[in-house]
Amino acid sequence: MNKLSMTRRAFVTSASAVGLAGVSSLALPYYSRASQRPAFTHGVQSGDVDATSGMVWTRTDRPSRVMFEVSSTENFATATRLAPLDTSPASDYTVKRLLTDLASDQDIFYRMTAADLADINAVSEPITGRFRTAPASKRDIRFAWSGDTAGQGWGIDETGMKTYATIGKHTPDFFLHSGDTIYADGAMKDVVDLPGGGKWKNVVLIDGKRKVAETLDEYRDQWKYNMMDRNVLGLSAICPTFYQWDDHEVLNNWSDSKDLSADSRYTEKSIHVLAARAARAFHEMTTIRYEPSEPGRVYRKIAYGPLLDVFFLDMRSYRGPNGPDMQDEMTPQSRMLGEQQTKWLKRELANSKATWKIIAADMPLGLVVWDDGTKKVGAEAVSNGDNGLPKGRELEIADLLRFIKNAGISNTVWLTADVHYTAAHYYNPDKAQFQDFNPFWEFVSGPIHAGTFGPNDFDMTFGPELKFIK
Repeated sequence: MNKLSMTRRAFVTSASAVGLAGVSSLALPYYSRASQRPAFTHGVQSGDVDATSGMVWTRTDRPSRVMFEVSSTENFATATRLAPLDTSPASDYTVKRLLTDLASDQDIFYRMTAADLADINAVSEPITGRFRTAPASKRDIRFAWSGDTAGQGWGIDETGMKTYATIGKHTPDFFLHSGDTIYADGAMKDVVDLPGGGKWKNVVLIDGKRKVAETLDEYRDQWKYNMMDRNVLGLSAICPTFYQWDDHEVLNNWSDSKDLSADSRYTEKSIHVLAARAARAFHEMTTIRYEPSEPGRVYRKIAYGPLLDVFFLDMRSYRGPNGPDMQDEMTPQSRMLGEQQTKWLKRELANSKATWKIIAADMPLGLVVWDDGTKKVGAEAVSNGDNGLPKGRELEIADLLRFIKNAGISNTVWLTADVHYTAAHYYNPDKAQFQDFNPFWEFVSGPIHAGTFGPNDFDMTFGPELKFIK
């Protein structure tokens, strides 16, 4: 398609004028009054945007042919029409595609219309969204990050997931979701008793959220539930989301060693079966790009202009079993990232020309997260709670930090969520047991809509210092 152009001022003026509350034409799905016409059921999404391309997503209520238009103007006066794509039950009627050949630092408007495959003349009302491509030259970049959506029984009440609306009001270039994007193991009730009295009412609830997810359709339902919230829909329609995953996309603290034999909530006892179904739903329901060399891969880099590269880690798929985490040697059982992902990260960091290098991790480096929180045993994250020289998963991180120092890689910043509170950590080699690294910052945010916990204890292997907490 042709390069598109539009001024930044026009976009900011428009966004400021409507805010999040005024984007219903963009954000909310259209439910056709005529049942014979197809409808879009869960709004639109965009994501994995760089300077020349971006992913878009939607879902229909039946097998449909989805027509796509892309424009540099909101009225689509100069729209480019793309080849249509079909939805089917195989992917739960979802469809996503990569929009290419876009102009950099440009507002992109996209519009979709669905035709019923059984009656091609039955056509839906259109649904629209927008995003902005990354800049090719230096400019200020604003983005938000957080994690933990719809956890611990907190679903959609009368006001909905308001933090998503707050993010939208700041008009970020993108939103980075650091994981626990759903709580597939978190069954919900209609009413939750609050500790100080009163009741929380989940006024929107579906059968798929009343039990833990086991089947593919139940994992899909976790995603569809979140996209029933008007605030989630509103943000998705105007702001790209960059997704990564953690444990609750499958179930709590999952690794290949997870034993469900005594968990009466699950009739499916194979963690491998559950993880495969969860991964499929994750890729169907998000705008994460497809990687031909490893279909289903989550780790990747997004180049967001000359100032910023974002490196998304997958700290779940390649980890060894959760356990004491006290190995003296780096083996597949003691790794968290895995050998191939670590090689990829080192190579991409060394090749990066960006001023800032964000490492988006789904778990913190220096906080102790127990696999069994009640007994306080087993390592769920990187740290083993030993406060000594690196052992277990810490060996892999020590090797990475040493590489970053020796390669002269500067301006690395780690972002994460997972622990359900907000904090700023400064990793100081002068305070660490392992000292062969340059100091760096890690920022923790969350939850976006879930229970609050913490604070967690530090493990001093890498010398974290607490600079902020809330």
